[in-house]
Amino acid sequence: MIHLSTRIVPAHETDIPQLLSLNNRYAESGLTLARTPEFAANHLSDYRVLRDAQGGILGCVALDEYSPSVVELISLAVDEDAHGLGYGRQLIQAAVDLATARGYKELFAVSYSDELFLSAGFERAPLDTYPEKISRYLKVDKTEIEVGQKHCFARKLTAP
Repeated sequence: MIHLSTRIVPAHETDIPQLLSLNNRYAESGLTLARTPEFAANHLSDYRVLRDAQGGILGCVALDEYSPSVVELISLAVDEDAHGLGYGRQLIQAAVDLATARGYKELFAVSYSDELFLSAGFERAPLDTYPEKISRYLKVDKTEIEVGQKHCFARKLTAP
């Protein structure tokens, strides 16, 4: 199914159920971390959604701040019917744009999608570059840092 007339926009409160449904369908396989309605509500301004022509959500991405200079790209998810259409890369760019506009100096992500992040201007980085991330993993789910196939990617940002 090809989706025309898509746009990436800030998420709205009414998007939370659909946004969580999309994000959390990938949590069991370890592609995303499960998010709660409270998390989404508290981070709503950090989310961007990819809308189709009817206003439905085809994809999402969010930022999660670690310090005034470092932010993580999280909750990158695209509906299965829209895979392979370049939406993942567009959502990554939306996250880069948002992080840059907010003045962060570095954006990182932990993902299985090596080619996607490398093609989006990220470079491999050791996870221990971000001890705060390891600390959060240990609080949420220790198995997250034991997964061998996930890699850490980082991208330096320039001022807007």
